[in-house]
Amino acid sequence: MDCMNRDTDLELGQLQPELQAIASSVLAVAHTQQNNTLALLALLRTLERLHREICCGLFQTSLPDNRQDLYALLKDIEEEGGWPYIDRMKLRSLLANLPDDSPPPENSGSLTQTELK
Repeated sequence: MDCMNRDTDLELGQLQPELQAIASSVLAVAHTQQNNTLALLALLRTLERLHREICCGLFQTSLPDNRQDLYALLKDIEEEGGWPYIDRMKLRSLLANLPDDSPPPENSGSLTQTELK
């Protein structure tokens, strides 16, 4: 392992406690709002926005500009679990929680459960 890789590994190791603190904080907020669907939705939207800002801004500008560094990045992606992705819930999954005989809310517009399937 060369000096650059050791320095990078050391920096990543020092970042882990900060990342763990962020994860713990987000989970704590989620648990305090576990029965508040709108608050949890707001949290998910915030996480998605942050993901987009980091990925499309900071991350893209930090991408390697030579083959060796690009190879190292791709190797890390392969070894450490792939590309980060935030999955969106499908509308059908959301509707699965509704009984078939439940009427749509009065302000739901013109969409019905049948039209959404």
